[in-house]
Amino acid sequence: MDVTAEENATLTGTHVRLEPLHERHAEGLARAVTLDPSLYRWSLVPRDEAAMRAYVETALRWKAEGNAVPFAIVRRSDGVPIGSTRFFDIERWPWPDDYDNSGRPFDACEIGYTWLAADAIRTAVNTEAKLLLLTHAFETWNLWRVCFHTDERNERSRAALAGIGATFEGIMRAYRVASDVTPRNSARFSILAAEWPAVKQHLENRLARRPASTPLPQSRSLA
Repeated sequence: MDVTAEENATLTGTHVRLEPLHERHAEGLARAVTLDPSLYRWSLVPRDEAAMRAYVETALRWKAEGNAVPFAIVRRSDGVPIGSTRFFDIERWPWPDDYDNSGRPFDACEIGYTWLAADAIRTAVNTEAKLLLLTHAFETWNLWRVCFHTDERNERSRAALAGIGATFEGIMRAYRVASDVTPRNSARFSILAAEWPAVKQHLENRLARRPASTPLPQSRSLA
């Protein structure tokens, strides 16, 4: 499946919509970061407009190469970009020729590069964005697995991933470059297709309890 040709859908929820990332989002995303740059201690988030434009260009190149589907997180009430997220490390497994895997364009992926503006932290935004992404992954792509990684030291992110129902699998040592430019130990979490119905119900229940402007427990993560 050609990611560039096929994955240009906008994922729309009650509070936010996930728009396919575009160069036009860079200015608004750069403004979102300035609300509180200190939030991104454990995240590689651009800190100015030039860096944000380079960040967007890299994400779009990954998309063109077929290994990522990046989004801008846009607040529905005013159309303001308040963060970004993406599918990436999209896997196509080498199934035997006689196995019918035609019902899924991909087999597994990771969700990450997720960050939010300060005024969206501890609201329903992160929970709804995860619900939109996971619904697409499991119900449109029909994936077997979705995984997440976060810096081992990022306790808020780890608590948030456990809070949405993802299973902690362990620590991947020296797995990626950390925001402090050291080899990062990554805490790995995953959700399997068989677990998705229960996870979905849990996320829907979280959203139903409170509106967008009210903080939700354990939703402060930028994972």
